[in-house]
Formats: sequence, structure tokens, C-alpha cells
Amino acid sequence: MRGPHNLWRLVRTGATFERTGAIRVILEGFGAPMSVRILAHTLAWPFIWLGLRGDPALPPVTRALTALGPSYIKFGQILSTRPDIVGDKMALQLKYLQDQLPPFSTDVAKAMVEAELGQSVETIFAAFSEPVAAASIAQVHKARLVENDRAVAVKVLRPGIERAFRKDIDAFYLAASTLELLLPSTRRLRPLEVIRHFEGVVLGELDLRLESASASEFRTNTAKDAGFQVPQPVWRLSGRSVMTMDWAEGISLADNAALDAAGHDRVKLGNRVLQLFLSHALRDGFFHGDMHQGNLKVAANGDIIAYDFGIMGRIDAYTRKVYAEILMGFIQRNYRRVAEVHFEAGYVPADRDVEAFASALRAVGEPIFGMEANRISMAKLLAYLFEVTERFGMQTRTELILLQRTMVVVEGVARSLDDNINIWEVARPVVESYIRKHVGPLALIRDLVSTVEVLARFGPRLPGLVENLLIAQAEGPKVPPKRLGVPLVWAALGAVALLAAGVWAGFTLR
Repeated sequence: MRGPHNLWRLVRTGATFERTGAIRVILEGFGAPMSVRILAHTLAWPFIWLGLRGDPALPPVTRALTALGPSYIKFGQILSTRPDIVGDKMALQLKYLQDQLPPFSTDVAKAMVEAELGQSVETIFAAFSEPVAAASIAQVHKARLVENDRAVAVKVLRPGIERAFRKDIDAFYLAASTLELLLPSTRRLRPLEVIRHFEGVVLGELDLRLESASASEFRTNTAKDAGFQVPQPVWRLSGRSVMTMDWAEGISLADNAALDAAGHDRVKLGNRVLQLFLSHALRDGFFHGDMHQGNLKVAANGDIIAYDFGIMGRIDAYTRKVYAEILMGFIQRNYRRVAEVHFEAGYVPADRDVEAFASALRAVGEPIFGMEANRISMAKLLAYLFEVTERFGMQTRTELILLQRTMVVVEGVARSLDDNINIWEVARPVVESYIRKHVGPLALIRDLVSTVEVLARFGPRLPGLVENLLIAQAEGPKVPPKRLGVPLVWAALGAVALLAAGVWAGFTLR
């Protein structure tokens, strides 16, 4: 419903953006013509007294979003993962968006825990602290279980947050529609699709059962990763509005002085955090999408502990192969192969010149390899790469954008621990290991066996399918106008032949 209350929210938002100077920054960033800028200021100025002042110490856009509250803060955080929409400069500003909001009452939190779990807090917890962290969607309490004195973190959604988000999302849709109407040039950025993406992400985060599932899957995937821990969710004490998991005890990865005082090797930590991220992305296709220092600690034994699994990234097996081959091509400075991989994957239209593309990629890679080791940046390389591929007609791929954005964050974490880190040398063993296992003859054999297994599951249905198609073909008039009978018959017969050959090959290869 987009009624008067949404119009009021839109007016208040515009007034806040005008008062904080954010409206100027945004319109300049989108390259709005002067006439549109004048119109926007003219419409917003009479209502500037309705706008929130915000914190003058913050940059304009961050200041406005922080002043407008949780929905806007979360919207800004999600936009920071989409530099393809807001541009690199604004994405960097939004990445540091403040998320430390005033906590809500511990009594309210306890009441929500009791309502969700159906038990009194005193029955479950021997201790339940005041909030130790408060963000836009939820806050965290440290607690101890009655049964075994186990330290746990209890995450509780802000009261009424889902209702508030739904109201603001409705206003965001109105704003996106208005933006498309007043500024047609923004339609290429698909504002309404951006809001739909935001709605999906936020509504997912408002169900803490989904975050518990992400934590559980991530913990299973990384169980054998040396020097890495993921806290274990406590499923029986988790639900839609409450999530309980092991307490992550350690030193923040942002506190170099404390890490040094505890005797931790920051060079090894920097190498490990980068290699772990690449391993999770390539090996598992499931990675932590918000892997900044605030979500990482170092345990007493030197293990890196990750937590807060509200934003996770997922890439399919084929995309992982493509990404690994691209990285490996750059590491080996084989720009022709990098170009070929883009064409083979269909990322770049087939009518473009592969040689010209390879030459453009060389212009991306060579300057970086000419730098000193401590200045080489994989994140910068990926940013340059996306610029080149866009010029050659490559469509935006959202899964790679999140990967790139997280790569920027992880690289920043690694450099904060060791400013002399050689990104390429650290990444090389992870990428080479993946290439050996997943690209080449052995991978081809493994893929063939997997294909055979899939066909074997459908094998019993193929004779009936062939029989039905042959009958339909013989009956003639009852066949649909497109006359798919003959091609489908041959496809089914081919599948039978492939199945027979594949089963034989599978047994032989094993």
C-alpha cells in the first residue's frame, strides 16, 4: 500500500537528504543534469525543517542514512555491496556506515526470548548480560547455559523491526518509482529491481533461523580448515526472532596492539584470512559475505573465529571454475587464456574480437605486476577487470559483484595485519590447488562419472518415455503443432545410448 503515510516518509527522507547535503552527492554521483539538480533542491528546500540533522562528523550520505534509522542503515549497507549501482566512491563510503545503534531494554529482550522459546530466561540461562552489541536489525547478549555453564551469544531481533521494515520498504518502492519518473537516466540502474533485491535480503535477515542455517552449513564446510573456527548454533534455543550460538572468545582482528601483546603472528594471520576466504569461495562456493575485522576474532590458540552470518555469498561450480581460471591466467600473465575463458563462459558476446579483448586485459594486468609486492592488489585488479569487460559488453553478474566486494574487504583486513603482504603469492597455492583438482583430465573424468550417475537415476523412465513418444508420433494428428516428436525420440534414444556407454565408462574408470 503506497498511501499518504509513504508520501510523508518520502518528504521526510528528501528533507533529510537536503539538510545533510546527501542529495547533492547522490545526484552528482548519478550524473544528473543541472535541471534535475535544481528541481530536486527546489522541491526539498521548503521542507528542510522536517529533515533530521544527523551527525555532522559523518560524510553526507552516511550521515543522512544513519539519521533516518535502521531500515535506511541496512539499505546503505546492502548498497555498499553493489558498486555497479552506486559507484566505487559511494560504495566505499557506505561500507563504513555506522551500525552501532542505541540498544533496546534487556527486559524487552528477555521477554522476546521467552516468547520465542516458550521458557523463562532463568530456566535456560544462568546469566544473561546487558547488550554487548547493537545493530540495525538485532542486538547481542552474552549468556551462560544453566545445564553446563557453556558461554553463548544470544541474538535478539529488535522489537517491531519487521513491521518497521515493511513500512519503509513500501516507501522505498515509491521513491524508486519517483526517481525513474524524474530521472530517466537512472532506469539503466533498475531502481525497482534494487529495492526488490533489498527486500529479499532484509526479509531473509529478519528470520534468524536462516542465519542459523548459514552458520551451520559454513561450520560443516570449514570443519577441517586448520586455524579456523565457526561457532556452533544451538538449534533448540533458536527460532525466528532469537538465535543462540557458542560465544566467540578472542581478540578483535582490528586490534593490532592487543594481537601483538598476546604474541600472535600478524603476518601468518594476514596470509590465513586471505587464503581461507579464497578456499571457501572456490572449494565450497559458499563464503562469508561480510568478512571485515568486526566479524573476526583471534582465539587464544591463534585460530581465526568468524561470526555474524547474515550476509553469505554463493557461487555455482561452473562459475567457480571460470573465476579460478581467470585468476590463474592473471597470475601466469596469460592474457589470451583469460580472454578465452570469458568467451567460453559466454560472459563476453561472441561477436567481439578475442585478440582485442586480450590486449585490453594486458593493459589491466601489466601495470599491477609492475608494482612493488606490497602494492599489488587483487581487489583493484578485479575492479579494473570489470571496467574492461563492461566495455566489451559483459552483463553485470551479481554473484561476482559480492565476491569482488568481499575480496576488497578481505584484502583490506590482510593488509591491516601485514602491510607488506604479497597478495598474489599468498593466493597462488589456493588457486593452483583448485585448478589441479577441478580443471583438466581428472576433472573431466569426474564430471563424466557424475553425468552417468544423474542419467542412471532417470534410466528406468527412459524406455517408457521413448515408447510414449513413438506412439504419439505414429498417431500423427494428436501431436502438437510444433511436432516435437522426432527430435525428442532421437534425444531419448541418444540418452539411452549415452547412459549405456556412460555406465560402462563409469565402471571402467572406477
